[in-house]
Amino acid sequence: MTVMSTRAKLGVVVASAVLLGAVAAGYAARAGQAPRTPPPAGAEQAVTLTSGPRLLAITDRHVSTVAATDPAGPRTIAGLECLRVYAAAGTGVCLKPETAWSYQVVVLDATLRQTRAVSVPGLPNRARVSASGRMVSWTTFVGGDSYTSSGFSTRTGILDTRTGATAASLEEFAITRDGRGYRNADVNYWGVTFTADDNRFYATMATGGRRYLVRGDLAARTVETLKENVECPSLSPDGTRLAFKEAVDADPAKGWRLSVLDLPSMRVTATAEVRSVDDQAAWLDNGRLAYTLRRDDGQPDVWSVPADGSGTPTLVIPGAESPSPLT
Repeated sequence: MTVMSTRAKLGVVVASAVLLGAVAAGYAARAGQAPRTPPPAGAEQAVTLTSGPRLLAITDRHVSTVAATDPAGPRTIAGLECLRVYAAAGTGVCLKPETAWSYQVVVLDATLRQTRAVSVPGLPNRARVSASGRMVSWTTFVGGDSYTSSGFSTRTGILDTRTGATAASLEEFAITRDGRGYRNADVNYWGVTFTADDNRFYATMATGGRRYLVRGDLAARTVETLKENVECPSLSPDGTRLAFKEAVDADPAKGWRLSVLDLPSMRVTATAEVRSVDDQAAWLDNGRLAYTLRRDDGQPDVWSVPADGSGTPTLVIPGAESPSPLT
């Protein structure tokens, strides 16, 4: 067995940190852009989170919906500004500007009324709601951690909307890696997806230049590693598969392949989408995935592809991002 040298390990860590910094810097630039077409005053009353079957997305930094049967058709745009949005069972989460330099996680009811807000550090990146609507999660890019050469790392938190209990950072959780207890100051998490019981979840954990799929137990405040090179997992409605982005040749600098992990067999199937998908995909149903791709000018589009590796990618919502099904 070949043992990686100390210099090689350091190179992997530095490369990962530089990549994360580049992604965060690009996201910061997009987050700082002003919306091009502000919606009319009072438009927020036109969008609800129970008006399915529809698709929720962000258009010009504002919450919007389209008919699931005609996603390229007429679009309703609310007055609520978000950089990331997701919804399930009438509960929404919006990562929104609090001031020009700070952001909030805002929990929404079915009419987009704010029910709770939590100030968070850094730049919004990921957001999820459990299928029941009870649990909310978010990920932000942050700076200042001493172990990062790029100046950027992540913070991921979970909020129980029923009790108000909040885990501000998964970095507080105890880790089992490869069957043994593990601790390291460089641990980062991102991309939570919840199971049906509202207690267990999956996420990405990075440490030592390597990225792992972890399964977490919120009540026990623990995580355990399951598989390497699995990022931004998204659990299928039937709970049997995880859509995720897989680094090409285990090297994020080469881009990501949108893939699906079958949990019982741990078998991975690459989708027909061969472009690099740097997103946490959403399941439109048990057979189709939705995700964001950016054009050369940086503008986003929502695409869809079958989860079983068949078919071809299809443009779903032009000029939108952060898709979420409303059923």
